[in-house]
Amino acid sequence: MIRVVLPTHLRRLANVGREIELQVDGPATIGAVLDALEAQYPMLRGTLRDHVTKERRPFIRFFACQEDWSHEPQEAPLPEAIATGAEPLWVVGAMAGG
Repeated sequence: MIRVVLPTHLRRLANVGREIELQVDGPATIGAVLDALEAQYPMLRGTLRDHVTKERRPFIRFFACQEDWSHEPQEAPLPEAIATGAEPLWVVGAMAGG
């Protein structure tokens, strides 16, 4: 089971609590987690990544074990602590401006 922490606006959209648990089939990767998230919560499709290209949206960031995984390939295996559910994968809405 993989734990995911969503930002407030996406929690409200999906009508979920701060942290959700997802069953991911196969290797634990960001792409697999997002596939499971969008399958379980279809209202989130298109909010984290583009519908067609599956590329991460510009102001969405992913953090695993306190490291920024936003620019890692979606097929890269997540750390063991994320895959086992010991640590959550954080989805963060980035801020812009100065």
